[in-house]
Amino acid sequence: MNASFIKDPVFPECPIRNVLARISSKWALAVLYTLNGYGGPMRFKDIEKANPDISQKMLTSTLRGLEADGLVSRTVYPEMPPRVEYALTPRGQSFMPVMRQLMDWAYNNLHDILSDRESYTQKESER
Repeated sequence: MNASFIKDPVFPECPIRNVLARISSKWALAVLYTLNGYGGPMRFKDIEKANPDISQKMLTSTLRGLEADGLVSRTVYPEMPPRVEYALTPRGQSFMPVMRQLMDWAYNNLHDILSDRESYTQKESER
């Protein structure tokens, strides 16, 4: 394995799980979706306003992870006060069709999944 490979503590030897674990984290998809929907660079506060349930700490952590994976770029402008903008990179943009397919699949299967969950819960309670 490549020495520069960052090992995920949960999936240390699986590169696929390593990448998917980061992308599928609780907030990563929401942040990527927000950046994609805006159509251009966004400031931290704007991303935060678009995702009101996320804490500043979690948003910072999520953005850093996405930046580390090359999905999001961070640009700091030498102004007072400093202005920082986030945007999708070409890699992040290339993920958007995949994310759209996943969202469409979830939407199209939502009712059946919820029904199956309810049936499962009923069966489990009868055991």
